[in-house]
Amino acid sequence: MAEESTPKPQNDQPGADDQPPEMQLADGDFQPHHSGLGTRLRNYFLTGLIIAGPVGITLYIVWWFVNLIDGWVKPLLPDRYLPETYLPFTVPGVGLILAVTALILIGALTANLFGRSLVNYGEVIVNRMPVVRSVYRALKQIFETVLSQSNATFQQVGLIQYPRKGLYAIVFISTETTGEILHRTDEEDAGLLSVFLPTTPNPTSGFLLFVPAPDVLILDMTVEEAAKLVISAGLVVPRYQDKLRKLAKDAKAPKKLPEKESV
Repeated sequence: MAEESTPKPQNDQPGADDQPPEMQLADGDFQPHHSGLGTRLRNYFLTGLIIAGPVGITLYIVWWFVNLIDGWVKPLLPDRYLPETYLPFTVPGVGLILAVTALILIGALTANLFGRSLVNYGEVIVNRMPVVRSVYRALKQIFETVLSQSNATFQQVGLIQYPRKGLYAIVFISTETTGEILHRTDEEDAGLLSVFLPTTPNPTSGFLLFVPAPDVLILDMTVEEAAKLVISAGLVVPRYQDKLRKLAKDAKAPKKLPEKESV
């Protein structure tokens, strides 16, 4: 008696056993990694923004400054001296070049005796004007202070407890305090330091403080590094190189030769 064979269901599609191992997955097991691609695109965007942002802002500020000077100087020049009269396009920077040249000539003329005499005579006239002399003296002092090439201006960075104990703020050390302020505060023994406390994110504004010298902790970071720290609101932190400096100092120190043993 023949054995009855059970018919196998026919299926046009290949069975799971006939498929390679990498294809033996259910439909719901495959999940595309959209999150990884999105993260990479976001990182690429932020990297491009970090690179292109400062460059673009710098170029914009330079372009604005050049156009500003051109707008002041070009109206004072006759049309025959302007390149736009002979060219079909505008040449930026002509006014800036002429302004820099004029300032150089003024500085060269005032470097001799005749030029200094003219400047002194002009200051005598200005000092006789009640309101103008106050404005002139203030502006002259500001320009001399800002443009001074003295090496003692903002060469150190310090840390003080401000506005109360337990809170610390970065300050730029100007100089040692002298005169009436030092005498009136009774800090002649310890000494006072004139420091500038900048504000964030604009370090050009701030407060002038007179702090006892023992209360100022001198930092190793440079003025440029401290300015970046203030402008970035603490996001750009300079690397602490104290250990590397000690290693470099030890490496530069002369090494002692070993003593010879006496026979």
